[in-house]
Formats: sequence, C-alpha cells, structure tokens
Amino acid sequence: MRLLVAEDDPRLLKSLVRIFEINNYTVDGVSDGDTAFDLAASDEYDGLVLDVMMPGTDGVTLLKKLREKGISTPALFLSARSETYQKIEGLDAGADDYLPKPFETGELLARVRAMLRRKDNYLPDVLRFHGLYLNRSTYEISCNGISAALSAREFQVMEMLMQQPGGIVSPEQIITHVWGWDTNVDTSVVWVHISNIRKKLEGISCPVLIRFVRGGGYVLEAEK
Repeated sequence: MRLLVAEDDPRLLKSLVRIFEINNYTVDGVSDGDTAFDLAASDEYDGLVLDVMMPGTDGVTLLKKLREKGISTPALFLSARSETYQKIEGLDAGADDYLPKPFETGELLARVRAMLRRKDNYLPDVLRFHGLYLNRSTYEISCNGISAALSAREFQVMEMLMQQPGGIVSPEQIITHVWGWDTNVDTSVVWVHISNIRKKLEGISCPVLIRFVRGGGYVLEAEK
C-alpha cells in the first residue's frame, strides 16, 4: 500500500513516515499543500494522510480540489483543531476520517487500516478517463470545462465503458446491464445509444473515442 503523508511539522512528518514504513507501507512525505496536491492528483496513492493547516494550500482546500477532479483516494485528516464544526468541515470536504492531535500511534494505524479497507468499497461520484469526466450525480460528461447531459440509458452505457477503459464490452453485456436479461432489445438499439454518446463526446471536444471491435464489442480509448 502506498501512502502520501503531508505534514508541515518536520519532526512529526519524519516520525509519521517512519511509523508507516515500519508497518510495511510505501510512503512519500511532503511538508506543504501545493506539493501534496500535485502528487495526490497523480492518483497513484492508496491513501492520503493530510495535515489540515499547511503552507500553501491548506488540507481542506486541497481535498476539495482533488474531489472536484474526480480523485477518490481515501483521505485521513490530522489536526490540532478538534472543534466539532472543524471536523464537519473536513468530512464535508471529502475526508474519510479525522484524527485530532495528539494521537496514539496504534489509533493512527488502526484508522488508516480502516480507511484503506473502505477503499475497496468506495464508489466515486465522478469517473475519469484521459480528461473525460462522468458525473454519477448529474448524468453529465465533461471535458475541458465543457459539459453535456446524457439520458439515463446513455449514462448506464457510458458508465460501463468508463469502468473498463481499454477493455471490450460486448453489446450483449450492455443490453443485459441496461435493459435486463429478459428484454427483447437487439444490438441495433445499443448502436443508436453509442452513436448518440459519440456525438456528445465530439460536442465537448473530448479526445476520447468509442471504438467498435468486430466480433467483440465496444472499447473506450484515448485518441492517438
């Protein structure tokens, strides 16, 4: 498991990195919010441990920006601020947990383990692929700040493709997922929905395409 730890107190940062490394985590430690954001935005971490108050971008703002970009990496806030409204602010920003300072090492490790277990069941509100975003709350696709609304069935088709980028999704799989196993819908209806989605991708100037593989199905790919 790979963690990103952001803490502006150099002694505490060193201790946190050491604690996690001893417990078999791979750790990157940084001391300011701007660097933390750049690293976390790579979406290469299994978990984030963030101080709330940091130079540059503070932890709450950092996490809000990550969630807006569709980065769903679980996050734990560390803070000397322990008032209830401050905890609520952190959780509303997208954090999974909030641990006041000072804390016991055992509790820190237990909360990180719990956070990482929840990662396997986490269903992000936004899916992303090469600059394309699919918002599960609004049924919209967006790219470069331009959005387009999908119908309910277009959304279900697009969701399947974005959950398996680069993988082939057969027309039969789409029919079963969208209309049910006992439907009379045929593959021509799938083609119509795919065609509509392609037009909307073109309309938002997104460098992503849906390619048809003969004898297989549809694949979501980045344009070359």
